[in-house]
Amino acid sequence: MDENEKEVNEMEVNHEENESDLEIHSEEAEGEIIDEAAEKLMEAEKKLNECVDKYQRVLAEYYNYRERTSKEKAAMYNDGLRDTVEKILPVIDNLERAVSAQPDKENALYKGVEMTLKQFKEILSGMGVEEIPAKGEKFDPNLHSAVSHIEDENFGENEITVEMMKGYKLKDKVIRYSMVQVAN
Repeated sequence: MDENEKEVNEMEVNHEENESDLEIHSEEAEGEIIDEAAEKLMEAEKKLNECVDKYQRVLAEYYNYRERTSKEKAAMYNDGLRDTVEKILPVIDNLERAVSAQPDKENALYKGVEMTLKQFKEILSGMGVEEIPAKGEKFDPNLHSAVSHIEDENFGENEITVEMMKGYKLKDKVIRYSMVQVAN
């Protein structure tokens, strides 16, 4: 039995050595697995950050595109409106001449033309079109076009004495400059 005991002892020693070897190998394997997982996690974070960056850039581009197209649409609308009003202004001028030339203010035709002119002006006002004030104002080359000049002590310097044709503006843009006579 000595030999059997010896064999059993050797087996136990081998078993213990194998277990300690296994523990060492499993610790090394655990370390490798953790290193691999950490590396994969860092790669995933890097890809996530790239995707987030791309998303934010696309979102910013879309926002800029939306703002730009909105401004372009508004500008196109205002340009179209300004062009249309510019083409209608001679009709308004003629209606004003007809009203001012009629001596009989009780005439039905006079009243009809006057109502039509009033309606035109209300529509223009509703669209944001305004008359440019002229007579009695200081001359402003951004709003007025001086077609004649007089010297008269009754008026101040660069004062508008006569408005020959009314000017109109849409918001801050001039549709048609007022044609005026300027004193001094």
